[in-house]
Amino acid sequence: MPDEHWTKEGKALTALILDSFRLNGRLQLAGDRLVAELGLTSARWQILGAIAYAERPESVAWHARTMGVHRQGVQRIVNELEKEGIVEFGPNPHHKRAHLVLLTAKGRNLFDSAIALQIPWVNDLSKGLSVDDIATAQEVIDVLKTRLLEADNSNEARSGQS
Repeated sequence: MPDEHWTKEGKALTALILDSFRLNGRLQLAGDRLVAELGLTSARWQILGAIAYAERPESVAWHARTMGVHRQGVQRIVNELEKEGIVEFGPNPHHKRAHLVLLTAKGRNLFDSAIALQIPWVNDLSKGLSVDDIATAQEVIDVLKTRLLEADNSNEARSGQS
C-alpha cells in the first residue's frame, strides 16, 4: 500500500507491532532456555504465572481471555500440568463444568524456582533502561491491549446479533 495512505502514527505503530512480534519470539526462546532445566517451556511458565498472579482462582477460559490466547491451547497445557501434579481443578461456584485452576504445592515450588531464575536474568536485561521509559512502554501496551479487547468485544456483540 502506498505511503500516502498511512498516517505517521499508523506507520510508527505498524513498525512497533512488527517489532513486538519479533520481541515476543525472542522472549519465548529466551524463556524456553531459562526454564528448560525445570522441565518448563515459556508457554507452560506463562500459564503458571497467570494462575499464580491471579487475584483469586479462575477458570481456564478466564486465564485464556486475560492472556489474549485461545482457550483450547490453555486447556491442553493445563491438562498436561494437572497430570503432572502441578495444578489441580477445584469446584467453581459460578459454573458446574468450568472448574477453577489451582496451583498445587509442587506447582508453587516450580513457579517459585522459575522466578528465582528470572530475577537475575530480567535484572540484567533491564540494565540501562529507566523506570520512566519502561512505564511509558507499559502505558502504550496497556492502551493497545484495551483497544484490541474493546474491538474483540464489539465484534463478538455484532456477530451475536444475527
